Amino acid sequence: MNFFAHYFCLGFCLLSIATSDSLAFGAEPSVIVSPFGQMEGGELVQQFTMRNSSGMQVRVIEFGATITEIAYADRHGKNINVVLAMDSLGAYVKGGPAASVIGRYANRIRNGTFSLDGMTIQLSKNAGDHHIHGGKKHFGKLLWKGTPSEGRGEPFVTLKHTSPDGEEGFPGTLEVSVTYTLTEKNELKIQYAATTDKPTVLNLTNHAYFNLSGAGGDVLNHELQIESDQTTIADSLLIPTGDFATVDQTALDFRNPHRIGERIKDVYDFAKGYDHNFVVRGEPGKLRLAARVLDPKSGRVLTCFTTEPGIQFFTANGFNNNPFPRHGAFCLETQHYPDSPNHPEFPSTIVRPGVPFQSTTVYQFTNAQ
Repeated sequence: MNFFAHYFCLGFCLLSIATSDSLAFGAEPSVIVSPFGQMEGGELVQQFTMRNSSGMQVRVIEFGATITEIAYADRHGKNINVVLAMDSLGAYVKGGPAASVIGRYANRIRNGTFSLDGMTIQLSKNAGDHHIHGGKKHFGKLLWKGTPSEGRGEPFVTLKHTSPDGEEGFPGTLEVSVTYTLTEKNELKIQYAATTDKPTVLNLTNHAYFNLSGAGGDVLNHELQIESDQTTIADSLLIPTGDFATVDQTALDFRNPHRIGERIKDVYDFAKGYDHNFVVRGEPGKLRLAARVLDPKSGRVLTCFTTEPGIQFFTANGFNNNPFPRHGAFCLETQHYPDSPNHPEFPSTIVRPGVPFQSTTVYQFTNAQ
């Protein structure tokens, strides 16, 4: 038996144990490492299975620092995965929907260009004449290096990546890490950190596709509340103009809970569904409530907290039943505003040497009574 086959067999056994045991209450919090696949270049891709004492389970792989499972029980105790996931490494490599880290710059930058300290920076263009989500080989398409927690306590895994100077046009060598922690409060805490050796811009998020009923149906009956009074006005390309608009008396008003599908047709001319950046109330940099989603069918509730100034609400408008249906998930992408480098009036995304970047987002899971 060669090394990879032996490694896979050992990992599969561990993974099987984790699957059967981790969904039971009272289990000791832990992280189990197992193989997930092998890249074309021969690199092994590890998967980290975290579990807490109440039975919640989270799995993360090194490719794209991707969350492949968040298993949480409904009001009847049934545990299912509430993030859309692919069944193989190859499917992720080909670009299937993935709860991956997006960077260096999540969302859009007009014309793929901006000015930084008097210099014009030209990025790769991968959305027509524009730049989106970090380029053709964004962070969700790269192999990270993961290290699990050691000892007892809340399980976590830290994944690291070095982005070289000039990658996709971005200046500076960037050392970036993301730490996923599964808490005893049934929270998935995501902590981003980065340093650079040259001034650059940075906007990190996770593009998790959630369906609190599990994969297969749409999320139009999920009830959403967003802590926001304003959105950034965008043009037909979904790129901000620099102006803001109140959500009052519009289909973007989620200050009180509404079904996602209740007014979605009102924004079909814009993006065939929701794909909007909301300004989160409160002070950026401080962890605060951003959004809450209830699935009446299962009783599951997802509450999102973030230190970021904005949140992009997206309803998987391009899904076409291959393999998930249209509006088969929602995304709550906590981030800075799209195209911020071209709008000095927006919160700054500039990162400089000696001033580390930090950002935290928490997804908490509960059940409605």
